[in-house]
Amino acid sequence: MSLATSSESTSTMATKLETKPNIPASPPPALEEKAVEPSPKSESALKSFISGGVGGACCVLVGHPLDLVKVRMQTASAGAATSSNSVFGMLSNTLRKEGVRGLYRGVSAPLTAVSPMFAVSFWSYDIGQRMVKAYGQRGLTEEEKSLQSYSLSMKEICMAGAISAIPTTGIMAPTERIKCLLQVQGDLVEKGGKAKYSGMTDCAKQVLKEGGIQSLYKGTVATLARDIPGTVAYFGTYELIKRELTKLQPNNKKGDLSVGAVLTAGGLAGMACWTVGIPADVIKSRFQTAPEGKYSGIVDVYRSLIKEEGYAGLFRGLRPALIRAFPANAACFLGMEVTKNALGFMD
Repeated sequence: MSLATSSESTSTMATKLETKPNIPASPPPALEEKAVEPSPKSESALKSFISGGVGGACCVLVGHPLDLVKVRMQTASAGAATSSNSVFGMLSNTLRKEGVRGLYRGVSAPLTAVSPMFAVSFWSYDIGQRMVKAYGQRGLTEEEKSLQSYSLSMKEICMAGAISAIPTTGIMAPTERIKCLLQVQGDLVEKGGKAKYSGMTDCAKQVLKEGGIQSLYKGTVATLARDIPGTVAYFGTYELIKRELTKLQPNNKKGDLSVGAVLTAGGLAGMACWTVGIPADVIKSRFQTAPEGKYSGIVDVYRSLIKEEGYAGLFRGLRPALIRAFPANAACFLGMEVTKNALGFMD
C-alpha cells in the first residue's frame, strides 16, 4: 500500500511539474501599471511666438479706436469731463472731425510693436509654463517625467503669466511712450494746437534727441507695475474660463473649444486684465506724456493725482478700457488659437 501510494504520489507530482509550465503567461501587474498615459508633448516655442504675434495684430486693429479714447480721458485735466468727452462722444467727435484715420491716430507704433510684443508675451508665457512645470516635477527621473501626465494648477498658470510680463515690458515701455505722445498730440490738434511730431518715427527721433534712451523708456517701472498683475489676471482668467467651458462640452474629447467659447474666454480675460491694471496705467500715461521735469517719478505722479482728483482719478479711462478689452482680446485669442492650430505640424 505504501509503495503504491508513493508511486501514485510521485506520478501526481510529475504531472504537476509537467503542467505548470503550460499555464498561460500574463503580463506582470507592474508592467500594466506602467502603461499609463504619457505626458503630453510640449508645444513648440516658435509656434507660440508666431501665433502670439498674429493675435497681437488682431488685438490692435480691433481695439485701437477705444484705446485712443482711453488715453485722452486719462491725460485730460480734472474737471474737463463733458458730454463730448464721454466714450461715445469722443468717438463721434473724432470720426466727424478726422474721419476713420483719426480713430487710428498713433496706430503705427502699437501695430509695429504689438505683434512682436504679443509674440514675446505668448512665447514667454510658454517658457514660464515650462519653468513652473520643471519646478513641480523636481526630484523625478526622466522616465517618471515621461510617464507622468502633469497638469498645471491655476497657481502655476498665474505664476507663468507673471513671468511673461518681464521680457514683454522691454518692448512695451518705449512703444507705449510714443503711442501716448501721438494720441495726446492728436487731442491738442483737434483743439487748434500745433502738431509737434509728424509721425511715429519722428516722435521716436525727437524723444531720443531730447532725453536719450532713458527718455524713450520713461515709465518702464509703471509699465511693469501694470503688466505683472495684469498678465496674472489675463492668462489666469483665460485658462480658468477655458477649463470651465470645456466641461460644458461633454462630447469634446480633445478639449478643443468652439469659436464662441474662445471669444468669450479671451474677452473676459482682457476685461480682468484691465480691471486690475488700470490704476498703474493711469499713472503711466500721465508720467509718459508729462513735460520733462514736471514729475520726479511715478510716486510723485501718484501723490499729485490723489491730491487733485482723489482715488477715483486712478480709474479714469476704465470704461473705454473695458469696452475695448472684450472685443480686442477676444480677437487676439481667436487669432492666436486659429494660428496655433494651423501650425500644429511644428510640435
